Amino acid sequence: MIAAGLVLVTLAAALHVYIFWLESFAWTTRARAVFGTTADEAAATRELAFNQGFYNLFLAVIALAGVVLTLLTGAFDSPRPHLAGASLMLAGTGAMLAAALVLLASSPGKWRAAVAQGTLPLLAIVTVTATLVP
Repeated sequence: MIAAGLVLVTLAAALHVYIFWLESFAWTTRARAVFGTTADEAAATRELAFNQGFYNLFLAVIALAGVVLTLLTGAFDSPRPHLAGASLMLAGTGAMLAAALVLLASSPGKWRAAVAQGTLPLLAIVTVTATLVP
């Protein structure tokens, strides 16, 4: 079960690294098609998107730090992960899921994006949490 959790956390982090790249470096090019913005909207919100992209990167780094710590502390030697690693994984994916819920609540028309952003973190949280229960 811990292997599945580590994979799901890693996939959620990878998705957020991709979102970081879109928002911080491709906002006025490739990201326009993904987010459905005009050239003027992209230009006007470029600095905001750049900053927001780094939030996504930091969430990914926190989650991946949890994966690394879990692996370094013998994830497969015990049926349960080290609590520090699990805590970092849950902090990172929990914030990812919370951001997806905020997107859904604030822009219901963007429900597909919210589901895409929140599904992997939700699955990771369920799986990692399940490994913590004796």
